[in-house]
Amino acid sequence: MQNPPKSNVPMQPAVRRRMSRHGSVLIETAPRQIPWDLIDRLLMPIIACHAAAIIISSLLSFLGICQLSAFALFFFFSILTVSAAIGFHSLKVSPLGKSVLITGCESMVARALAKRLDDLGFTVFAGFRNLDDNLDAGTLKALSSGRLKPIQLDVTSEVQMLEASLYITEHLPEGADGLWAVVHCDMWCALGELEWIPFPVMRKSFDINVLGVSRLTQIMLPLIRRAGGRVVFLSSAIAHIPSPVRGVQCATQAAIEGLATCLRHELKQRTVTVSIICASEFASGNAWLDDKTMLDQAKAMWELLSDEQKSEYGEDYFEQAIRSLEKYTNTDGDFHSTVRALTDSIIRSFPLFRYTPLSRYEKLQTIIAEHLPRPVYEMFYQN
Repeated sequence: MQNPPKSNVPMQPAVRRRMSRHGSVLIETAPRQIPWDLIDRLLMPIIACHAAAIIISSLLSFLGICQLSAFALFFFFSILTVSAAIGFHSLKVSPLGKSVLITGCESMVARALAKRLDDLGFTVFAGFRNLDDNLDAGTLKALSSGRLKPIQLDVTSEVQMLEASLYITEHLPEGADGLWAVVHCDMWCALGELEWIPFPVMRKSFDINVLGVSRLTQIMLPLIRRAGGRVVFLSSAIAHIPSPVRGVQCATQAAIEGLATCLRHELKQRTVTVSIICASEFASGNAWLDDKTMLDQAKAMWELLSDEQKSEYGEDYFEQAIRSLEKYTNTDGDFHSTVRALTDSIIRSFPLFRYTPLSRYEKLQTIIAEHLPRPVYEMFYQN
């Protein structure tokens, strides 16, 4: 049989993957976002180079030793610093004998991460809330190597978390001291203004997004300490950006960021690294709700409101508030930068504490929300 003729079109690198919210098929697309993590790593060294250049130039001039411009010194220091920082940033760990637990593999981000780490050579434990007859779990297993092991893991169940810990301990790679990383991707959204959300729905959101994450970290920390590994949290930009109709989700994300910040200091002496991935609003949790799911949730919430609440808000206002979320259902999620940041937090020898895989627009909005007065933010971003 003859080989098919080779195309004259040059092969393009697989630089980005897009996942449709209607399935888990990965579609290659062109890059759209800036690797903010590398910029964040270089920012402070560059500022320090500028300050050092001014001080040294002034000192040399004052002592009459020589006349060197601050710009020349800054340029020289910057080249050395940027080269060292990029080299430092590029160091990676060997995946051989290392295992990673990923929760919430119902989400496309988590499954893409699991497949990526498996391709790199890690042993991956992919946690699913419901593993029985799960088509996504079966597809992921079929597309991966024998190192990937789907496991039953509902982070609201103490029993399942303990069982997962025992299973992981028994199936660690040969020679492994412990678990290299746990990646918290399990997330659940509660949509609606605070008065509309039933309390059981609100409690489920905190049980999965905050309490489940905290308890699973407690259970897995002995295994992670033995390996000198990592704890990785997937958060969202809405932890920093006011987002009406998603107030409960904002609260859970802010709680995760606070937990991660404190845990980082607590585990510094234990050689355990903590990273948080502050992802795009389109890339974390159930942000890919389709129209039917969102409208079904809205209908159920409306039916549970009292007559007084229905009269106060009105059906038109209620529908308008829910419809304001349609932009998160009508846009296919672009998850490449989030998967890359999650991967970097696991494979880099010296990972950053915070990764921000955001678009330029989202990054600017986050900076304005965090660092400028609230009236300035509201001037640009009317909710």
